[in-house]
Amino acid sequence: MGGGEVARYIGRYGTDSVARAVLVSAVPPFLMKSADNPQGVDRSVFDGIRAGIAADRPQFFAEFGKAFTGANRPGSKVSQGILDWTLFLALQASLKGTLDCVDAFSETDFRDDLQAFDVPTLVIHGDDDQIVPFEISGKASAAAIEGAQLKVYHGAPHGLYFTHKDQLNADLLAFFRE
Repeated sequence: MGGGEVARYIGRYGTDSVARAVLVSAVPPFLMKSADNPQGVDRSVFDGIRAGIAADRPQFFAEFGKAFTGANRPGSKVSQGILDWTLFLALQASLKGTLDCVDAFSETDFRDDLQAFDVPTLVIHGDDDQIVPFEISGKASAAAIEGAQLKVYHGAPHGLYFTHKDQLNADLLAFFRE
């Protein structure tokens, strides 16, 4: 959700106090399929997420965490500790807050916000993100932001800050030193 916050902040307030921007596995520009966004994710997917949360939030997030971190992929090295920690974080939010979160990340249109980016911007996204598909998010955001740098992490899930942390830290440090 942080990438959406960055996009909305810049869209509303500009970049007078922003030197650089980074979007990591971010939801912009717009996830939901609509008449003017035919490549988006069908509403039924988000309805399924909401239904799963409402029916059995702990179990939903236990399974969701596997897709979030790529632990459901062959050869994954994601530890049970990471999965437990991810579940713990998810369950700290209220049921209402969690459901509202699904609405926010699926239905918020950031396309106009991305047009306001006029600072060096780095977009990092995994090409195996099962939560926020690369083609309609990371790739599309980089294309929408003039001059944005796009770094695609091969095989990386949404939670690439676990699985590709050394690469992510190196790329962030390099970007901020430019």
